[in-house]
Amino acid sequence: MRISEKPARDSRTPAAAGAQGTLSGPASRKLPVSPRERRPALAAVAVLLILGGALATTLLVMRSGDRVSAIVITQQVGTGQAIPVAAMREVQIADTGLGYVAYAHRDEVSRTFAKVTLLPGTLLTEQMVVRASQELGPGKARVGLSLKPGQSPSGLRPGDRVQVIHVPGRSGADREPRVLAQSALVDSVGTSGRSGSSGAVTVIVDSGLSPVVAGYATIGEIALAELPGAR
Repeated sequence: MRISEKPARDSRTPAAAGAQGTLSGPASRKLPVSPRERRPALAAVAVLLILGGALATTLLVMRSGDRVSAIVITQQVGTGQAIPVAAMREVQIADTGLGYVAYAHRDEVSRTFAKVTLLPGTLLTEQMVVRASQELGPGKARVGLSLKPGQSPSGLRPGDRVQVIHVPGRSGADREPRVLAQSALVDSVGTSGRSGSSGAVTVIVDSGLSPVVAGYATIGEIALAELPGAR
C-alpha cells in the first residue's frame, strides 16, 4: 500500500503570490526610448560627395584618352640660353589642361630663351621661356676658352654656372689666384681633343671683363670652378 503525501497548500493568497512574481506601479513601467535622431542634411552632403567623386573619376578616365603632342627637353639649357631645336623632342601626353607647348611650335620656341634652367626630361610650358635673354643682352659677351686638363671640372655642360679664375703662371708664382667672374654662364662645351685638351668652352661674362678673361686665356692662365648650387 503506497502512502502519498499531499503537498501543503500555500497559505498565501493568490494576490500575495502575484505580488512577488510581478511588479506593479511606477517601478514596472519602462522608460521611453527616444527615437534615433536623423540628420538629413548630412546624409545629403555625403551623397553629393560620393556623386562628385564618381563624376571626377569619370572625367579623368575620359580625358586620359585625349592625347596631345608636347615638347620635352632632351639636354640641359641654362637660364638665359637659346633653346635649340636639337634640345627638343616630341612626346604624346594626356591632355590635363596645363599650358604645355605643342611640338608644332618648336621653330618658334627656338627663337626664345630659357627663363629657368631646363633639365633633360622637362615638359616645356609657356612660363619657362622668355622672348629676350638678360644673359645675352647688352653688356654681355661670349668668351671662348681653350682649357687644358685640370683647368676645368669634368662633366661641364651648357647652362652650368662657373667661377672664372685667373691662375698666375710660373712667372707670377708670387701672386695668388683671383676670381675674375663670380658666376659666369657656360654657353657651350667642346669635346676633348687628341692632344688631351679639355676642348673649347665658351662662357658669358660682362663685356667690360671679356678682354681680361680673353687675355689670360691666350696664355693659359684661366681655370673654371663649377658652382652646382647656382643653376
